[in-house]
Amino acid sequence: MPRKEGKGLKKDVSPVAPVTGPVSRDKTGSVTISIHAKPGAKQNAITDVTADAVGVAIAAPPTEGEANAELCRYLSKVLVLKKSEVSLDKGGKSREKVVKISASITPEVVLERLKEAAVHS
Repeated sequence: MPRKEGKGLKKDVSPVAPVTGPVSRDKTGSVTISIHAKPGAKQNAITDVTADAVGVAIAAPPTEGEANAELCRYLSKVLVLKKSEVSLDKGGKSREKVVKISASITPEVVLERLKEAAVHS
């Protein structure tokens, strides 16, 4: 029987609304954060949270993965997670990175903690 337009279509929508912006869930269900890294800063800080990415100043040089390691350490501190639960997913040699969170935390909580850290920096 063909579907009718109207109320039947709304049931197909996922009950969890996708989070728009820099924090989302990937296909595996892990939370991911789009990062615009700014290595070589004086201190670690969340500089801004935009619709596209989270700006993060990193107090480590962009050589031999030092800034990437420091980025993961800093984000684990900001998000109150274990270091092992925060890993670099994409962008090892780029300023545009994707960080994956393997902890059971919602994208909404991650975004809230990032925004709070941005206000306090």
